[in-house]
Amino acid sequence: MAAGLPVFEEFDPAGGCACAGCVWLRRTARIPQRYGGHPAAHGARRALVLAAMAGTVLSTGHTVPAGALAEHGQGRSGRAAADDPDTHPQGGQSALHGTTGKPAGAAAARTITRAEIINRAKLWVAAKVPYSLEKYWKDGYRQDCSGFVSMAWNLGRNEWTGTLEKHAVPIGRDELQPGDILLFHNRADPVKGSHVTIFGGWTDYTRGHYIAYEQARPHARRQATPYAYWSHAQSYRAYRYKALAAPAPGPQGDRFPGAAAFGPGARGAAVTRLGQLLVARGGGRFYRSGPGPVWTEVDRAATRAFQRAQGWTGRDADGLPGPTTWSLLVNGKGRDIPAGPSTSAPAFPGRAVFRPGQSNAHVTRLGRQLVKKGFGKHYRQGPGPRWGEADRRNVEAFQRAQGWRGGAADGYPGPETWRRLFS
Repeated sequence: MAAGLPVFEEFDPAGGCACAGCVWLRRTARIPQRYGGHPAAHGARRALVLAAMAGTVLSTGHTVPAGALAEHGQGRSGRAAADDPDTHPQGGQSALHGTTGKPAGAAAARTITRAEIINRAKLWVAAKVPYSLEKYWKDGYRQDCSGFVSMAWNLGRNEWTGTLEKHAVPIGRDELQPGDILLFHNRADPVKGSHVTIFGGWTDYTRGHYIAYEQARPHARRQATPYAYWSHAQSYRAYRYKALAAPAPGPQGDRFPGAAAFGPGARGAAVTRLGQLLVARGGGRFYRSGPGPVWTEVDRAATRAFQRAQGWTGRDADGLPGPTTWSLLVNGKGRDIPAGPSTSAPAFPGRAVFRPGQSNAHVTRLGRQLVKKGFGKHYRQGPGPRWGEADRRNVEAFQRAQGWRGGAADGYPGPETWRRLFS
């Protein structure tokens, strides 16, 4: 598998299939890749190798990775796969890593709430789980896009983009809520563009961008993403998990516990329940920990955001839940909390202004943003308006932090470097 190349910058990727079988074969030098294509092009030689793989052990003594042959059985074509915006290689169906036996048929659905889905996704994002179509994380799920969704939905096995829809029902764009997914499975050529993301909420009222939780190179991430995705936008479909459950009711069920249960000094299960309901409706960005039983200003801010999402102002949006606020939350009605203000990057000034000998305000602006993002260690003074080696090295460090390598991390900003730096 190619090292973490950029997902969105323009570059000419090297050839070579990225499926698990071919990656393993390249690593053990069993199939020459001088033609840059799929081993299928080598005819009888490929047949001999696959026959050897079926025997489980080659002459070197290395065991064929579990699932390497199965991936070839998922309808993948013989075209080369690369780390470009149109390619998201993934593994096939498989049991959770560490379990025995073949993947079962339709496993019993496990109920899960929206808040639990997002919180499970956040675990991989916080751990920066590396992207891999061969490896499995410690929870047993494969470290690719479909394994990520299988994990977040708490499925009993690893699915792929060709089978995830069996666990879901299609929904419309206007119905999307946190925990739903946006899925593109290219049936004609599964390795060309197929991908899946978890919807985390709209970034603003225009609904042009949303917060996507996804497993992509170099690791699991959460970022604002154009609807439905950077490429193949028209091919994505929205789905909702079949076994989605509402948050568990508190000791008093769904009855409003009374105004005294909330506010400064309040403590109890009703406060926890309120926080869980708010997270399920898009308020997760307010909570760095919890929700918990002790009332804090975080609970008030999230409640106020929900109230304002309904168009309320003044005392109607004071952040203290009343019977109407509570009823909307427990019954899943009303508008969700928007995902926060969108921060759009300034227009990219062009590559020519970032070259040796150039001096302009754009260089200063770039340098200040690099420092703000924590990539200013090569500046001994400044940053200033004249482009220098310190600017280039800081930009290179930022690009490498995106997982980019080679010519895509040359230290000279392009449109995507600029957009990510200012986003």
